Amino acid sequence: MNFSTQYLNETKEIASKLDTNSIERAAEILAAVRKSSGRLFILGVGGSAANASHAVNDFRKITGIETYAPTDNVSELTARTNDEGWASIFVEWLKISKITAKDVILVLSVGGGNLEKNISPNLVAALKFAKQNHAQVIGIVSRDGGYTAKVADACILIPVLNAANTTPHAESFQAIILHLLVSHPILKISPTKWESVK
Repeated sequence: MNFSTQYLNETKEIASKLDTNSIERAAEILAAVRKSSGRLFILGVGGSAANASHAVNDFRKITGIETYAPTDNVSELTARTNDEGWASIFVEWLKISKITAKDVILVLSVGGGNLEKNISPNLVAALKFAKQNHAQVIGIVSRDGGYTAKVADACILIPVLNAANTTPHAESFQAIILHLLVSHPILKISPTKWESVK
């Protein structure tokens, strides 16, 4: 079996193993945040930050939810990293945004944050702060879900079939699940361009 066949077979199997109840719960939380005029903050680093930026557009344009990703503001991101340190970039951003119980944090991450291993401590700090302010948390994560899975109100866990492909599958499925959510009938309020063309 060549690598392409193996990789795509893994992709099919991961898709078949996703917990759709968790996805539906995430959709319900997002519908509720829109109804209450809350905001959605999407947190991710690396490839997950790119997915976050794409998702901000889709959630704003297609679902009508006020949505932000701190990593979209490169000036603030780099200033905070330089002046205050990497671990606090998200929590300090959320403090300025005055996060409340009406808001939702969506974490996109391969491992979900792990303080003991010093992986994504910025996500852990942000989640602790969000929970202190009674905001809800959704996670789209892989591996064991890390800190995100422990505190999330809805956690969509992307199964690991082949440890060597954990990151590419995790980040690819973030995009698939994000597109599923903005297409969900309880969330989608605006047509996407190609689907609206006769």
